[in-house]
Amino acid sequence: MLFISHYRMEIIRARLARLWFLSRWFLRLLLVLVLLDIGYLLALLPDWTHLSDGPIQKSAFIKVYEYQRATQSSILPPLHWQPIKLTQMSRHLIKAVVVAEDSRFYQHNGIDTLAVKSAMEYNLAQQRFVYGGSTISQQMIKNMLLSPSRDPLRKWHELWLTLSLERNISKQRILEIYLNVAELGQGIYGVEAAARHYWGQSARQLTLDQAIELAATLSAPAKNNPITRTDYFLRQKSKISRNIGL
Repeated sequence: MLFISHYRMEIIRARLARLWFLSRWFLRLLLVLVLLDIGYLLALLPDWTHLSDGPIQKSAFIKVYEYQRATQSSILPPLHWQPIKLTQMSRHLIKAVVVAEDSRFYQHNGIDTLAVKSAMEYNLAQQRFVYGGSTISQQMIKNMLLSPSRDPLRKWHELWLTLSLERNISKQRILEIYLNVAELGQGIYGVEAAARHYWGQSARQLTLDQAIELAATLSAPAKNNPITRTDYFLRQKSKISRNIGL
C-alpha cells in the first residue's frame, strides 16, 4: 500500500510539473502575442494632426473598393466620392444622421455604453447578432483604418483607436470625416456623392425628407437605398422620422 501511495504521488508530481511547464510557456506566448498586438496598434495609430484638419483622406474602405474595381471592372460601378466641408452639408442631413446612428454622439467619449448594453440585450433576445451599438466615432475609425470584420480582435482595435481619436479630434471634425467616407450605395462614398447620385443636387440642398432617406441608407446601403426602396429601407426611414419628431 505504501508503494502504491508513493507511486501515485510521483504521478501527481509529474503531472503538476508538466502543467506548470505548459502554463509558463502559455503565459510567455500570451505575452508575446500581447506585445505584437500593441505593436500592431501603434503602427495603426495615425498622425492625428493630419486627420484633425485639411482635406479628407480616402478611407480604407474606399481604397479596398478601388482595388476590387481594378480587378473586377466589369462588375463594379465606378467610384463616386466628393469630399466637402461640414458647413457645406444640409443641417437636416447632420441631424438625421446623428439621430439615426448615434443619438448621444455629443455626450459620450466615443463609446456609448448605454447603446452597447441595449444592443446586447436585443441580440440575446433575438439569439443572433443584429445590432452592435457602434457610435459614429467607432464607425469613422472602422471606415478610415480598419475592416468590416466583426471578430473580437478587430473590435478591440476599434475600441482602443476610438478612445484615442476622441482625445485628439473634435466632434465636428469626426462627424465631417464620417459623412465624407460613409458608404451610401455601391461605389458611392460620402453624402455629396450620394446626394448627386440619388437626387442630382448637392448635400447642402437636401430637404429633410431626403436627409432622412440618406440616414436610412447607412445601415445597409448596397441593398437598401432611395432607389431600391425596400421594406427594410422604408421601416428605417419611418423610425428615423419618428425619432426626429415628425
